[in-house]
Amino acid sequence: MAKLESGLYLPQDKAIFVPMALQASYSKRTFHFGFQARTSRGSMRQKDSWFLKVWDDRHPEVFGIGEAGPLAGLSPERPLDVETQMEKLVGLIAGRQMEALGSLEKVQNVATELKLSSSVTFALETAMLDLVNGGRRIIFDNEFVRGHAIPINGLVWMGGLDYMLQQVSIKIDEGFTCVKIKIGGINFERELDILQFIRRKYYRDVITIRLDANGSFKEDEVDYKLMDLSRYDIHSIEQPLPVGSPFTAELCRNSPIPIALDEELIGIQGQTQKADLLQRLKPQFVILKPMLHGGLAGVREWIAAAEKEGVGWWITSALESNVGLNALAQFTLEYPVKMLQGLGTGLIYNDNIPSPLEVSKGHLLFNSQENWDFTELD
Repeated sequence: MAKLESGLYLPQDKAIFVPMALQASYSKRTFHFGFQARTSRGSMRQKDSWFLKVWDDRHPEVFGIGEAGPLAGLSPERPLDVETQMEKLVGLIAGRQMEALGSLEKVQNVATELKLSSSVTFALETAMLDLVNGGRRIIFDNEFVRGHAIPINGLVWMGGLDYMLQQVSIKIDEGFTCVKIKIGGINFERELDILQFIRRKYYRDVITIRLDANGSFKEDEVDYKLMDLSRYDIHSIEQPLPVGSPFTAELCRNSPIPIALDEELIGIQGQTQKADLLQRLKPQFVILKPMLHGGLAGVREWIAAAEKEGVGWWITSALESNVGLNALAQFTLEYPVKMLQGLGTGLIYNDNIPSPLEVSKGHLLFNSQENWDFTELD
């Protein structure tokens, strides 16, 4: 059992803290895309995240850090809501003992008490778990931080025909065996041309295709569009109809392409409501994002409900920086990885936080030879 300079004792399976008084702060940072990130909801050139930092007042050099990065136009919370909740958290954390916030269950109690949004809940969960594990960016001490790589899909953003075809070719050359293509933002016939190009060059046993419509299909066109898309051996299509459509349940039953739900899960709270939604709509898959779906504790509930109902699932990043992506990857390997995950969007900024995260040959991995650099967050 090793004793760190911070006073933490770290056996193999858990960390035991001597009593300490906690302190916290938060900061905001704007990240800039290295390209024009375009979806059916519009284009993005930058994204804001807020970082919660938690430490023992006797050892400020040892800290946990978590990221809240709501998505404009999709997350229910506004930037002002995040700021307000962060201020409340900093005041609530100050002077508390670790025992009050040292587990997901205790954090969830605080999140419920303060009515925290999903993104702020995620920040608090990951900052506290980081600190519990010695402030080493280890949220879950599992195989990911010991070099076990996670297979992921490569994300192809919307754009012109030539641009999207170029992205597909680059992803395949980089070793990805699955590409996720955002559709619904350009002419549908052009999108079919892209899929036809892929299938002419790469058969199903070479490359898997996932689609993400972001709720862009209209109810009177969804049937024929899915039939046209199905000719290209599509693994699944994410959220074809807008949230709350009365036709979603029927589509999940009859679609020629398996349906994966994402936005439909936002705002659904508690195990009972989650089970009810899955039983009512019966999708083939759910796409889980802690930043949108109730933090880590909320996603744990979704996974339990999905597995009980026989619904497949995978975890996808929601444009987090490397801080959030690191937490997602470690959380993912708390479960047996049965499918390719959607964790490839954290390396898209030209001013991301330097970290040990790497994407290599269609896998996300943790390179223990590299270091974190939080200089610009201070």
